[in-house]
Amino acid sequence: MGDSDDRLRTYRDKRDFQRTGEPSGQAAGTGDRLRFVVQIHDARRMHFDFRLQVGDVLKSWSVPKGPSADPGDKRLAVPTEDHPLEYEDFEGVIPKGEYGGGTVIVWDHGWYEPVSHDRRGHPVGFAESLERGHATFRLHGSKLHGEYALTRFRGRDGEDAWLLVKKGAGRSDGHGTPDPRRARSVRSGRTLAQVAADAGEG
Repeated sequence: MGDSDDRLRTYRDKRDFQRTGEPSGQAAGTGDRLRFVVQIHDARRMHFDFRLQVGDVLKSWSVPKGPSADPGDKRLAVPTEDHPLEYEDFEGVIPKGEYGGGTVIVWDHGWYEPVSHDRRGHPVGFAESLERGHATFRLHGSKLHGEYALTRFRGRDGEDAWLLVKKGAGRSDGHGTPDPRRARSVRSGRTLAQVAADAGEG
């Protein structure tokens, strides 16, 4: 597990696990399917966290407006530190003063299929496609379904950023980007306000 320890160093360095209920990333095992999770985080600025399992960590992006089922929407996705696989189940309140303090709910989770190909139509591994700056994948979630793409570009500040875009036809089942304050957890059925109240923060 040495490699994942290295990849999680930034994550761990930013947190005091005596204060936060977030997982420290000690559990091993990846399962048969590649996992994904979308969490809503009511931090200093409300945002969605989009996470895809790559190896034994969750590659993570902050998506201010959240993923959209409309192919016409191009969502900014700002890369953040790798998170442990156990983070897919994290829901609760990160204490004030801790990195990323605020309430978190699991808006969607499920599994995904990498579908990236090179120009000759040959499959490209997901980690490699991310390195190249363009990765396509098919989501199988409770709310998000179908093919999406992440494409890297150079932001105005010179830092790398990504666009998260739905591919193909959009869905008409009402699962677009939700109002984050009214959205409910796919795990517990609770809203952000209910999770905060249950933790004594309301």
